Amino acid sequence: MTDESAQIARNLPVIIHAQYIRDLSFENPNAPQVLKPSAGRPEMDMSINIGMREVKDEELPGMYEVSLRIRAAAKRGEMTAFIIEVDYAASVTVGGGVDQETIHPLLMIEIPRLIFPFARQIIAEMSQQGGFPAVMIAPVDFQTLYVQRFAQEMEATKQAG
Repeated sequence: MTDESAQIARNLPVIIHAQYIRDLSFENPNAPQVLKPSAGRPEMDMSINIGMREVKDEELPGMYEVSLRIRAAAKRGEMTAFIIEVDYAASVTVGGGVDQETIHPLLMIEIPRLIFPFARQIIAEMSQQGGFPAVMIAPVDFQTLYVQRFAQEMEATKQAG
């Protein structure tokens, strides 16, 4: 965890109980042909999705699972070089002093920001173990992603209120 991430974690009204891989896949369908030295870099297609679900647990009320799904696929021309998919998650509880309106953005922005470096490292290691250079995903602005994803819902809420 970076110093900035550690500082954010100390100030959040959440407890991260566990971080874990829910699902992991690496495909290298055209090895060894795709591993030959070639001119040019592969084309990369990347997607990041965030999920959240409440976990019903009588012992830990306010428990949620937040997942970060990252898919990286590389092609050289028409040939698939590799496909990496990781579903990395955190089990968290939200403190009782957090109002309902704050829980959703807190979990969908701050928790992905905290667990992203771990998922990023898994992607980098998997690509290297597959015989390719490490895929280094650029930092992600989860707040902007959140605003883009929920802009219509936020606008409807403002107009209704």
